[in-house]
Amino acid sequence: MMERRRMDAALLVLFLVHLATALEVPLDLLEGLPQPPTITHQSPKDYIIDPRENIIIQCEAKGKPHPSFSWTRNGTHFDIDQDPNVTMKPHSGTLVVDISRTKAEQYECVYQCTARNKHGTAVSNNIVVRQSRSPLWSKEKIKPIVVQEGVSLVLPCRPPAGLPPPIIFWMDNNFQRLPQSRRVSQSLNGDLYFSNVLREDSRNDYICYARFPYTQTIQQKQPITVKVLNLDAINDTMAAFYNDTDLFSEDPADERKPTFLIPSGPSSSKMVLRGQVLEMECIAEGLPTPEISWTKNSGDLPVNRTSYLHYQKTLRIVNVSESDAGDYRCTARNKLGTVYHTIHIMVKAAPFWISGAPRNLVLAPGEDGVLTCRASGTPKPSVTWAMNGIPIENSPKDLSRKVEDDTIIFSVVQSGSSAVYQCNVSNDYGYLLSNAFVNVLSETPRVLTQANKVYQVIKNHRALLDCASFGSPIPRITWFKDSRSSTLDGDPYMHHDNGTLEIHVAQAHHSGKYTCVARNTLGIYENHVYLEVKDPTRILKQPDYKQVQRGRSVVFECKVTYDPSLQPTVTWLKDDGELPDDERLIVDFDSLTITDVTENDAGVYTCIMNTTLDQDSARAELTVVERPDPPTDLELTDKKKRSVQLTWTPGDEHNSPIQKFLIQYEDSLHHRGHWHNLTEVPGTKTTAHLKLSPYVHYIFRVLAVNSVGFSRPSFPSRMFKTEPAAPDENPTGVHGFGTEHDNLVISWKPLTGLQSNGPGLHYKVMWRQKLMESDWTKVTVANNSKFVVSGTPTFVPYELKVQAVNDHGAGPEPAIAHGYSGEDLPVAAPENVQAVLLNSTLSEVHWDPVPPKSIRGHLKGYKVYYWRERSLHKHNPHHVEKQILTFSGNHTHGILPGLHPFSLYSFNVRVYNGKGDGPPSPTQQFETPEGVPGPPTSLVVTNTNMDTLTLEWNPPHDRNGHITGYTLKYQPVNNSNELGPVEELALPANATSFTLLNLKYSTRYKFYLNAKTVRGAGTAISQEAVTIMDEAVTSRQVDIATQGWFIGLMCAIALLILILLIICFIQRNKGGKYPVKEKEDAHTDPEFQPMKDDDCTFGEYSDNEDHKPLKGSRTPSNGTVKRDDSDDSLVDYGEGGDGQFNEDGSFIGQYSGKSVSRETAEGHESSEAPSPINAMNSLNSFV
Repeated sequence: MMERRRMDAALLVLFLVHLATALEVPLDLLEGLPQPPTITHQSPKDYIIDPRENIIIQCEAKGKPHPSFSWTRNGTHFDIDQDPNVTMKPHSGTLVVDISRTKAEQYECVYQCTARNKHGTAVSNNIVVRQSRSPLWSKEKIKPIVVQEGVSLVLPCRPPAGLPPPIIFWMDNNFQRLPQSRRVSQSLNGDLYFSNVLREDSRNDYICYARFPYTQTIQQKQPITVKVLNLDAINDTMAAFYNDTDLFSEDPADERKPTFLIPSGPSSSKMVLRGQVLEMECIAEGLPTPEISWTKNSGDLPVNRTSYLHYQKTLRIVNVSESDAGDYRCTARNKLGTVYHTIHIMVKAAPFWISGAPRNLVLAPGEDGVLTCRASGTPKPSVTWAMNGIPIENSPKDLSRKVEDDTIIFSVVQSGSSAVYQCNVSNDYGYLLSNAFVNVLSETPRVLTQANKVYQVIKNHRALLDCASFGSPIPRITWFKDSRSSTLDGDPYMHHDNGTLEIHVAQAHHSGKYTCVARNTLGIYENHVYLEVKDPTRILKQPDYKQVQRGRSVVFECKVTYDPSLQPTVTWLKDDGELPDDERLIVDFDSLTITDVTENDAGVYTCIMNTTLDQDSARAELTVVERPDPPTDLELTDKKKRSVQLTWTPGDEHNSPIQKFLIQYEDSLHHRGHWHNLTEVPGTKTTAHLKLSPYVHYIFRVLAVNSVGFSRPSFPSRMFKTEPAAPDENPTGVHGFGTEHDNLVISWKPLTGLQSNGPGLHYKVMWRQKLMESDWTKVTVANNSKFVVSGTPTFVPYELKVQAVNDHGAGPEPAIAHGYSGEDLPVAAPENVQAVLLNSTLSEVHWDPVPPKSIRGHLKGYKVYYWRERSLHKHNPHHVEKQILTFSGNHTHGILPGLHPFSLYSFNVRVYNGKGDGPPSPTQQFETPEGVPGPPTSLVVTNTNMDTLTLEWNPPHDRNGHITGYTLKYQPVNNSNELGPVEELALPANATSFTLLNLKYSTRYKFYLNAKTVRGAGTAISQEAVTIMDEAVTSRQVDIATQGWFIGLMCAIALLILILLIICFIQRNKGGKYPVKEKEDAHTDPEFQPMKDDDCTFGEYSDNEDHKPLKGSRTPSNGTVKRDDSDDSLVDYGEGGDGQFNEDGSFIGQYSGKSVSRETAEGHESSEAPSPINAMNSLNSFV
């Protein structure tokens, strides 16, 4: 049964928690609403005061009506009126104690404030008032401390107890902090620890200072003198005080493993409260100085809350939690050993709220509610309740109230039961006191949010529309948009407990008018707000990283898009600060320009685009680079006969890393004033080992190179002279050749002054015939790079050597080079020469090679001389133009291309060497066979009639054989540029003209004519022409256009159309259309002109590129058409034109309708006259 009651009670608590929501009465907005007192401000629980100033104990409260105040001191009523030194501020409970006539310690008590009105009583915390204290240091005489070098030392501080405790630090007589390190450091209690002392620790002004924060006073201890001596000095010093007895008789302090000075022993323990700062320290002595490290035995140290002080000797953990309890181990180690100490940490906790302090309740008569005072602590705290400052067990009984441990449950509250309840949670380490009122009210709903408020939000951001309300019972909030067709529930809308409507991701269609409705059992209230969704501000083009050379300009772009109704402002920052006030920095809306850049301009530039709703930013770095400064401090070391060490100091690299160093030298002995590159070293090196040559006076300089370029050269180094020596190398490029048939020229590349290695440079030149065991012939040559040997046989191989010699000896044994004496012209011609015809334009020539002895030189190749004697056709002239084909190398045949068919050719073959051509082989001849002919020379159209015309032509210029006949093809072309069927005729070889019969009148034709030989048909020549129109048809066209009855008919039709339009207008029939304009266009032609009877003829068409066929009806009187620069000329059907054809060969050009005159192919000029035949031409199309 008991278990069932407990379960019911728990369910009731959950139900009431769900129903009852804390509601604060907005006294500043709603006048006249009753409310019990609420403490709004009070002094801290532990209140330390400055005894030199008046004591002010704070206590502020609100309520309706405004509460009155009273105080207790040390648990009893404090009658303020009876104490002349104490006053209470008007409309407040704050006490002011005037200490000008009394002492502050008389008011060191425990105070508690009470605020009450007719609806209840609220109480403050117990405020313990204590005055701060900064007592003086006791007078004492501190003897000098004499210690042996290497031992540990502790200098005590022991400041006087103050309130609050003082801050300790050590300084000297000059108020300079004493240096601290891993060896010397201050402990948490203020003492100064030396892990081992050194001679330099001797001084007479070790002073401990204590600063008291409340009184802002600093007090100092008497200076401490420390003398650090070695063993002999200690014995001599102390013997004077102790009757010549040695104070220290053991050996001097040696190195030793660590031991802990504090804490002592292998382990210790410490207690800390939750939320406070935990500080653990381990200070060890030893020689050498030990290093300290920390670990936690049962886990890892909290990374974000852990720090180390005093050179790792202090471990500090902030905001301690229960998880920080456990064992911590500090380790001290040096090279002689390791020592450990374990600190056991216990974490206790003063009471703390789990889900916050109890919240005020505003209930309507008959409603239910609950007050919860849920807290935790270590050990577990106890909870007590009071009502209006009186323990609840002593308060009047109330059947609607039920107390269950940390919860008070209210059921069906009645008017007049308003009160203030106090919850006190305490354990051994502190307490929590909280006031929460229960206010029983009956109020209609009111919306406190400003009416017609406009909310602006950025697209895709969260939108929050407020609907702060008040009422009792608590109003229920509903939201509507625009037409109020339905409530706003579900995605994307979310309702908060305080009435706020949230749109998770606002879009443009969410803009509009929103209505908030608050209702309870007593009434209803509406409020309207507006939402505007704006486009976001976005930087489209961000500034880029810039690397710019000093003195140049740089531009950072920052292009932005934004909502038009939100004009942005641009702000530029440099290194997160304001831009320098410099006219070189030019700020535009979408860019920042920096002119004449200096090193000070380097940094990070940030572009910030701000609107009233959002912002966007982007940043980029500017690096100012420059050529590096020249290296300095050149120094030569490690000097040897042929090497030296060069070192230097790099100059400023100006933000661009040095990539390499270039080392140059000047040879002041051989090339004074000329600098030469010696070697390069990486930019990370500042030294180079230089290999040198003998007999050079070296001066070095260094240049640095970065991405910008070369630095200026460094100042030159000192001169370094190398001693002369015999040459290390011989000349290169030794060659032997002849300039005449009986000489040998020996040449070489001379050594430079740097290569000579000493004075008196000359060359020993040696030669002998190859393949002959003869002695070397030698000669000495100076100041020259060649030697001529005369009287040699023609083209004989030689072995050659050239050796360098100076005053200190000869160079190494030279390598043997090879050469030949001079060449002469070949004395023999190729034999067995013959030609093989491959086709009518290609022939292959063969020959036997010439023996090497007859060539008398280096074989370069063979040359074929050939020429066309004449064409085999009787009408062609003779040709005697010689051609030469060269075949390099040892060839025995070659091909002669591009020969003329049906021709007689002559040829011979010659061998050639470096000297020239040899004698020719006997001249031979061959005949090329027939080939296809070229196109006819001309094709013209004459005697054009209605259905006949005549074609005349001249034979091809290049017949390439015997003409066996001609092929004539022709086809009609209509006005749509479509080609008709092709007709083909075979004509005899002697024909030069042909008349075509039975052609269609007024029709264009295209003609193709080519010649034939036994090898086939040649290229065709093309031409175009138009047959003339029937004269009767043309006259009939003109008569109709000029007859009066025709003009009258047109006028009648126009009048009829006008009448129909008037009728349509009267009947208001809209949209009707009549093809009047089309009919007029069909019967009238603006280009229609009478045609003269005597000019109704049609002539020939030429393929000359200066003429073009017509498109339309207008042609010259002689039927010819002049072509302009268009691509669409009919001549494009023939050779050499630019006509366009489909894949099937159909013509896709167009014809022009211009009437112009031209000259015929024969040079005769035709007269010009218009001929209106466009209407008839449009009828002549092919089926």
